[in-house]
Amino acid sequence: MKVKQISLFLENKKGRLLEVLNTLGKEKINIRALSIADTSDFGILRLIVPDPDKAKAVLGKNNFTVKETDVIAVGVPDSPGGLALIIGALDKSGINVEYIYAFAEKKEKEAIVVIRTENIDEGIKVLKAAGIRILPAKEVYSL
Repeated sequence: MKVKQISLFLENKKGRLLEVLNTLGKEKINIRALSIADTSDFGILRLIVPDPDKAKAVLGKNNFTVKETDVIAVGVPDSPGGLALIIGALDKSGINVEYIYAFAEKKEKEAIVVIRTENIDEGIKVLKAAGIRILPAKEVYSL
């Protein structure tokens, strides 16, 4: 139920993001979701791609600093308060959310979000117990 996320450390300078996008594009690697957190000097680009191992290898070969991290992809009811139900289940169990970002695609009557918790296995256990649909990695990569 874990999804592999690729994280890249990028200098905060003109053209650096484009280099990543062009590198992935040349290798026909599609981006399913992304998030960028930045400071004045650097940024962290987080990506969900269909083939994380290939993306990691290609980016590493092109001199990008790449790390792989496990995250959770969940289906969120597409209604007011839907995300609050999910975050509330984690909060009630004392599980801290490190970051969260939305997926580029909507599935059925759900939105899709990516969540990174301090303890991924415990986060999955709590979300399952709360009846929250966790998307399998294979499903996420094929969206």
